[in-house]
Amino acid sequence: MGFTRITSAVLLIFTIIAFASCSKDIYRKNNKAHKKAVKEVTAFIQEIPKTKAELNYDTLSISDEWVGTANFGIRKPNYVIIHHTAQDSLAQTLATFTLSRTQVSSHYVVGRDGEIVQMLNDYLRSWHAGKGRWGNDTDLNSSSIGIELDNNGSEPFTTAQIESLLVLLKRLKWKYGIPTANFIGHSDIAPSRKIDPSSYFPWKKLAEEGFGMWYDEEVVFPVLAHHDNVLLPIGTTDLLPENVLDPILALRIIGYDVSDYKAAIRSFKLHFIQRDVDSELTEVDKRILDNLYKKYL
Repeated sequence: MGFTRITSAVLLIFTIIAFASCSKDIYRKNNKAHKKAVKEVTAFIQEIPKTKAELNYDTLSISDEWVGTANFGIRKPNYVIIHHTAQDSLAQTLATFTLSRTQVSSHYVVGRDGEIVQMLNDYLRSWHAGKGRWGNDTDLNSSSIGIELDNNGSEPFTTAQIESLLVLLKRLKWKYGIPTANFIGHSDIAPSRKIDPSSYFPWKKLAEEGFGMWYDEEVVFPVLAHHDNVLLPIGTTDLLPENVLDPILALRIIGYDVSDYKAAIRSFKLHFIQRDVDSELTEVDKRILDNLYKKYL
């Protein structure tokens, strides 16, 4: 009996060691491919441009001599774009982002338990934004950091997840000097295609921490307002400011692509209203829009 117990214990120990080794090696092949890809990108950066003579054709734009300068730096991100994964687990998302055929990736993935997995150097161009526009920027992949939150799109985000996200955003804002207004969602830059990070996402909480804009609630929702000596309830049309800017122009000033106006309204409402997102702008929505666009001027 004693020998049997010892043998079982030894087998258990070897099983645990083997499992731990497999766990560590699960991404070895992928990380090897990542290093190879980084090496190839680095080679492009280090390549010295060929001169006119080396190219063996005449051109007015390339001289006979290569003249290098030390006055340069690498490009840095200017936006942070937040997504939800629309998948069921952190492991599933990591698997998706490490398959070459998917052609999608992200700089960071934040799990439901708050675990942060970094998948790319911040200076590398992730394939997370796709076709989109914010203001005059039509290549957000080249100017942004993508953060994916492990969430299927139909559930609230966890407290641990949001707390980790805030820590990450604080570091990114400090490191790269990203403007407060440039923390946005995938749905903001792609109104006709995307709805993430869903109406469950706490944009107000982020804005209170300095990541993204929010409206002045005390201006939009006064407790009571006097009109001809009569107290008016919140939300009446009489509370609307005079000369409200055209909503289409206001949305454009904020940054939305208004080529599909209805889609732009939906994305605006997903971010700032977070209810009845498929309806037209209400009078209160217009008050919020009027308050917000002035912050972007």
